[in-house]
Amino acid sequence: MTKDVIALTQKMPDPLTVLAGLLSGGPDKLVGTAGEDAVVQLCDAEGRPLVSVEAPVLVQVEGEAERLLGATPPPVPFWWTEARATTGVAEAERLAGTFSARLASLSGGSAWPPEAARSLAVVETDGVSVAPTPAAAQPAVDVLTDKVAVIIQDRPVVAMTAWLADAFRAAANAELGLQIVTNPGATLSPAVRNSLPGWPSRWVVQDERDGYYDGLSGAVLRFQNGLFAPIEGPGATPADARTPLAATFQEVTDTGERQLAVSFRTVHPADDRLVLGGALESVWRELTGEPPAGWGTAEPANLPWSLRGLTDLAHDRAPDPTWLVVVGSPARPGLATVRINRTTAGIEEDITLAFGYGPDEDLPLDALPRAAEVLATRHHLQSMLVQLRKARRDLAVPPRFEGPGVPLAFVLGAEEVREMPGDRARNTPLSEPPVQLGPKTRPALYYPLPGDPSDLSGWQDFERLMRHLKGVTP
Repeated sequence: MTKDVIALTQKMPDPLTVLAGLLSGGPDKLVGTAGEDAVVQLCDAEGRPLVSVEAPVLVQVEGEAERLLGATPPPVPFWWTEARATTGVAEAERLAGTFSARLASLSGGSAWPPEAARSLAVVETDGVSVAPTPAAAQPAVDVLTDKVAVIIQDRPVVAMTAWLADAFRAAANAELGLQIVTNPGATLSPAVRNSLPGWPSRWVVQDERDGYYDGLSGAVLRFQNGLFAPIEGPGATPADARTPLAATFQEVTDTGERQLAVSFRTVHPADDRLVLGGALESVWRELTGEPPAGWGTAEPANLPWSLRGLTDLAHDRAPDPTWLVVVGSPARPGLATVRINRTTAGIEEDITLAFGYGPDEDLPLDALPRAAEVLATRHHLQSMLVQLRKARRDLAVPPRFEGPGVPLAFVLGAEEVREMPGDRARNTPLSEPPVQLGPKTRPALYYPLPGDPSDLSGWQDFERLMRHLKGVTP
């Protein structure tokens, strides 16, 4: 298994500090670079990487080290430097630990996990070699087949780090699936869950009883024919594999924690004066009373919230799409993923947002219509769906069954209402009529839905509404 070791330091590691870290294997250890020189590597005698070190990241957002590592960092701002050891080489793991321990000692701070970074002594690596790396592999990839790239993670929260984001892109460009293997105690960040593509990509969880299972579906898996795939159960047929569910996946305890999930799309006319991110900030303020705390192109989210900074980044990357993660303050767990695309319709923002609540915390349900109206009247809302889920307050995705969300409301933007023939948008089969948002001459429509987490009939009403809006006869 690969080993990630992270130095959390008060000061940016200067060149001499990095050099001291790179001498963890002695003065004759080969050093290489990758990723357009953004990654420094300690290599074996054949030039193959033992340890890959990412460029330090300045984190200016409270709570990210606690959320992703369970670690106590220096006060913000602090520097986050990741070192990743090559799979299955004990000396490489010790090298990564010593590198991070030296950075923490010289730059003031600590290393995570603490047990991996206890020694500053030179690690003896003479004669240690690494298996050849496939040409298409990234530093984060542990196994590469003709079907999938496999990544083995030993972190408490598998986050969308720069490493993992590179692996996602490389797998997509090579038309491969991405399979992430973790121990049973790990969770996924919502940013990873929202970005994980479909088959054959999956989250693979190691399990004492069943070997491996899919952390999102519970299907028992085996590594076969070059990838982790579901096994066939007794009585399987070509049409029904009857894959068993892992017993661990089905062990669910209702803690009373909930999540309010909001997904929406806005479509803005293309304009050089357009400021992006305002729709997300408006919803965040309506539902929490404060703006987002930070954002970034990977986790940890390292930049303080800034509409101008976000807009400038998306503008510089256009016409290529921009993917972002946005986080809230530690007091109110919140996380959003944002994808910005330039299309023939204009500038589209696709946003998936969730807030976590404890069993004794009130949900801001009364604020939902206000948030929808702000989107509809100020931010060119196309559509919006609000759901309530029985899920963890901290938003981490566990390898356990959590169940689907139940829809609370659906919103159709003013332009979509206008384009719908006749009064179809207003005369629906639902028991409650839609609520008009915005000017009467050009309204958006807010459709209330049941939303009881113990009653899945809300999905039936939602499906009826969708069929009706599309003009599909029941």
